[in-house]
Amino acid sequence: MTSPRQAYLALSLLAEPGDPRLVELLAGAEPAEVIAAVVTGRAIGGVAPPQSWLERAERLEALVASTLVKAKAAGLRWLSRADSDWPRPLDDLDHLEPLNGATGAPMGLWLRGKGNLARLTESSVAIVGARDATTYGAEIAADLGADVSDAGLTVVSGAAYGIDSCAHRGALAMAKPTIAVLAGGADVDYPRAHTALLARIAEEGLVVSEQAPGQTPLKSRFLSRNRLIAGLTQGTVVVEAARRSGSLNTLNWADQIGRVTMAIPGPVTSQASVGVHEAMRTGKAMLVTSGADIVEALGGLGAVDSTPVRGRESTYDGMSVGERGALDAVPWGTPRTTEDIAAELRVSAQSALKQLVRLELLGFIVRLPTGWTLVRRADLV
Repeated sequence: MTSPRQAYLALSLLAEPGDPRLVELLAGAEPAEVIAAVVTGRAIGGVAPPQSWLERAERLEALVASTLVKAKAAGLRWLSRADSDWPRPLDDLDHLEPLNGATGAPMGLWLRGKGNLARLTESSVAIVGARDATTYGAEIAADLGADVSDAGLTVVSGAAYGIDSCAHRGALAMAKPTIAVLAGGADVDYPRAHTALLARIAEEGLVVSEQAPGQTPLKSRFLSRNRLIAGLTQGTVVVEAARRSGSLNTLNWADQIGRVTMAIPGPVTSQASVGVHEAMRTGKAMLVTSGADIVEALGGLGAVDSTPVRGRESTYDGMSVGERGALDAVPWGTPRTTEDIAAELRVSAQSALKQLVRLELLGFIVRLPTGWTLVRRADLV
């Protein structure tokens, strides 16, 4: 008898991951029942199996066997929806309308690395953005990756060029685990230039994919992959995105699934931030500027306060209104008489003199034969 985890594995090989039809079929039948129907060519819930499924079903046993051999050779392990350590937030994807032709929770995931996916994603954030990142964006992504990791959040991204890789590296720089979700097999290093980075991610955290071992990353698979990045995390942050950037697809998934959506502003003249600014302008993403802002947003109202610590008060802050006015009226270099200062302050000469003498005793001004002049700024002490 086929176990649930074996059935989910077989289903993941019968249909392209993210196929909306899987959601519909599994809503009314068990995985093993769906497989049995496809293998025998029977209709399921009145719907005939697609031709592509029927063709794969003819060699399903061999397909499962060869996949397991590839996985073992590559050091991958299968985590299915039936396993106790499955990250349950991913199941929220089953309740969404298709986006770019994909939806639904994966049947399972292939993992490279020893980390526990459910545990690592209990407190996590996706940091995504432009592949063609600017220096500004790259530095911001690395800083965010380091800061949120240091605060206890796991960084999840796609290991692509630009923002993704910088976010991963920021987390690794703090010796913290990070998760890369790939559009091809978890054993396929893509881009090839990130082979060393992906090996480090697998060592410290996890490399994850719903695609079978050896599968190549296709454009449609990148868009389908994005739903996993959004579903695995409590929130998504976009750092730089042009108007039609793929990272906005991840933000859309996060928005649909009810996760926290955030964006880092860029220069208003930067084309690399047009999509980000549009997301903020339309209310699809809240503005954040630091790791502390992200931690506060994910922590819920009042859980964390990211308000910058107020700087040390200066002597000027502690002065009375009269003393501040008198000090502001005393110039550098060119002495000014008591009468002139009193006239500017619209007070009597006696009242102005009282404040000026006080300021002289504090060491901020000095009285010369021709009038008063400033010798030290009060806002710096």
